[in-house]
Amino acid sequence: MINTEHANFPRASFTRRCGAMIYDGLLAVAVYMVAGAVGFGIFLGLTSTGVIGMNGHEHVSDLLNQTPLYQGIYQLWLVMCVVAFYALFWSRGGQTLGMRAWRLKVQHPNGQNLSFITAVARVVWSFAGVSNLFILINPDKLALQDKMTRSEVVVLSVEANQMRNWHGA
Repeated sequence: MINTEHANFPRASFTRRCGAMIYDGLLAVAVYMVAGAVGFGIFLGLTSTGVIGMNGHEHVSDLLNQTPLYQGIYQLWLVMCVVAFYALFWSRGGQTLGMRAWRLKVQHPNGQNLSFITAVARVVWSFAGVSNLFILINPDKLALQDKMTRSEVVVLSVEANQMRNWHGA
């Protein structure tokens, strides 16, 4: 049995990371859309029950779009949901669905999974994937988010990838 926590896997290339990013980008859009629907539903419920007044607006969407406070809270909700998507996957098993398809895993150099806080920091440092460009000039194949969070993205063997579950075993 291969123990992926201590196995020495090679670091992922820029191309491989981009493949996983495209796949995960589609999933992040889906998370964003579901979070938007849930957020709008909550806002609609708050206006329907009178907790939030319509303030002369005819439609709930007008109130949401034309009130900076509500719009800011709504946008923060959407961003938090997408950040949580990545952070939960990275901290629980080291792989998002796109990373699993490309046999990638994010981990600390000693093989340990990231903590939730470190995973959130990794999302922030990734700048929507743009900081992966750093790999092109770094011979160690480390992106900016790797360096800043003391983590790495490795390529798992087919066997190790098939053995993985969502709890990092």
